Amino acid sequence: MQEKLISADNHIDLTYCPPDLWSERAPREWREMAPRTEERDDGLHWFVDGQDKGMWNGVGPGFLKYQKGTFHHVDEMKEAGFEWDYRRGAKPRPTTPETRISDLDRDGVAAEVIYGCLMINEMIADTTMRDWADTVYNDWAAQRGSFAIARTDTAGSLELGGPVDRAKRTLWGVPIVIKGNTSIEGKVTTDGWEGFTIPGHELVAPRDATVVAKLRAAGAIILGHTNMPDFANSDTNRSSSFGRTGNAYDVRFSPGGSSGGTVTAVTANMALLGTGTDTGNSIRMPAATSGLIGVFPTRGLVSIAGIAPLDWLLDNTGPIARTVTDAAVALSVMAGEDELDPITLGSAAKAQPGPYTQYLKPDALRGRRFGVPAFILQGVGIPFRGTPATVSLRAAQRQAETEAVELDPRTRTLFMKALEELRALGATIVMDDSVLPESFARTAARISTYAYARDGTDRFLKNFGPAAYRSAADYERVIGAPLGAPMIGTEPTKSQIGEVTIKQRLLESDPDAEANYRAPRRRALGEYLETMDRLHLDGYVYPAIQMPPVDETMAQDGRLSEGPHSATSWVNMLGVPAVVVVGGVYDSGLPFGLEIAARPFTDGALLGYAYAFEQGTHHRHPPALVEAGLLPEAR
Repeated sequence: MQEKLISADNHIDLTYCPPDLWSERAPREWREMAPRTEERDDGLHWFVDGQDKGMWNGVGPGFLKYQKGTFHHVDEMKEAGFEWDYRRGAKPRPTTPETRISDLDRDGVAAEVIYGCLMINEMIADTTMRDWADTVYNDWAAQRGSFAIARTDTAGSLELGGPVDRAKRTLWGVPIVIKGNTSIEGKVTTDGWEGFTIPGHELVAPRDATVVAKLRAAGAIILGHTNMPDFANSDTNRSSSFGRTGNAYDVRFSPGGSSGGTVTAVTANMALLGTGTDTGNSIRMPAATSGLIGVFPTRGLVSIAGIAPLDWLLDNTGPIARTVTDAAVALSVMAGEDELDPITLGSAAKAQPGPYTQYLKPDALRGRRFGVPAFILQGVGIPFRGTPATVSLRAAQRQAETEAVELDPRTRTLFMKALEELRALGATIVMDDSVLPESFARTAARISTYAYARDGTDRFLKNFGPAAYRSAADYERVIGAPLGAPMIGTEPTKSQIGEVTIKQRLLESDPDAEANYRAPRRRALGEYLETMDRLHLDGYVYPAIQMPPVDETMAQDGRLSEGPHSATSWVNMLGVPAVVVVGGVYDSGLPFGLEIAARPFTDGALLGYAYAFEQGTHHRHPPALVEAGLLPEAR
């Protein structure tokens, strides 16, 4: 049988819904005002807000008795055998669960969606009562769809096979977008790269990524994938699959990378929120360019299973939203342990418990202390994906200098204003040369992960690749060309540093993993936490990016723009939580992003700090819909 899905309006609130559904559940003070039925000479009438609204089992928006010629489709129903009966206990629709299944089989339909005409609830003036009435209806409809009518779902149902769990309705009906490197079952995981979209050889996901499954189970409506640069390996948003994405505030400017597609969709109100991924700055920097909230959770709080890796030892995923509250709600859904991502195992015992909205207090900054990392203000570079221990000090220094980005004076000015606002909201700011100095940056720079790029890619393809290729070697055999260099660790500028060639290895069996990755990571995290203890800090605060969003119609450093840049990849190396909140607005009208980092697994408190700043400043303003760019002086 060919599998099909049909959405059919069966008006189940009129033909199946019990007449006393609301009245028997209403609190005493609402019983006369909530939807109820009352017996009259001609049958049952609906009463809402104490007013007669028409017949139970009535026709159309006026709940009228059937009269030929009023509605053409109703006449067709009458001719097909539908009879109207307005008495209590009547079952006017000539169908049963058994005949519905028979009809589905006859028509080759795998399942049908039935939904109710909720005009009754829409007549309730009191919004609180209306929300309550919708909930009562959804609970009833979900149970009906799950149990009474097999192979049927309803608009009020979150999942089939069990009663409705109110806690799982967190994102019911919320439209969201998913970054293009994150698996959606049956969809192509482009990872931004044309090599995964070759006709006949597409990377079609065999199942949802863990976070997608969680968001779907919470009732979110997944609109689709968002654009991203190839392999998430860029600070801007140019894709060999789908081209460039512009900034929603001015399309000529960069939205940042690599979650630029998600931030533009959310900023432009195409979706309420979305997912991003972050290997060095890729949730936080795009959020900063686009006036959004970007959450980098403690690594291990949220599973990355099902996300095409750029660097699986640095990768993370989190929500991107217009408000801290929306981000907190989404993070509450996304968080949780997952056997497919071993780093998450045991996280529930370490993490602040959800839901994260409980930490959102307007006075959360009062009495808190935040340090400003000295190395960021000094423009000291930390090479992306680190430098192995075998690389000489001189060569490592050259690499760091090559990747260093100075803090733009315009960004510094807005950052200083944001510090004053933090102080006004009750926080103490500690600016001292001993707060994460250059020596910390040098320690973090030695957290080297590049040798394990192919290992992470093979792990991903094994579980989330198509049947044709479940490893990098399979891909090369099938396609006749290798996977992209960033995914398998063959980029010339990264695989060769000075005299040292970085060869690909398996993390679990590499005898050098302790010297190159684990030990420097412990040292850097130790310095991070020791500074917090010594200065009694609750977190760190710094600019999310080192410059304003760049105009991509103009050259940057004498070449095609590569997007704005940040000095925040050390957050990924340590796996500590960070959040970006709107910190101000440049004279150009483009947003400035403020980033706050905290102790591992204090994600709730961290969101509380962001919320207090958001509520105390209200810096965010939505972009204007214009035909031309906002900046007339740009060329």
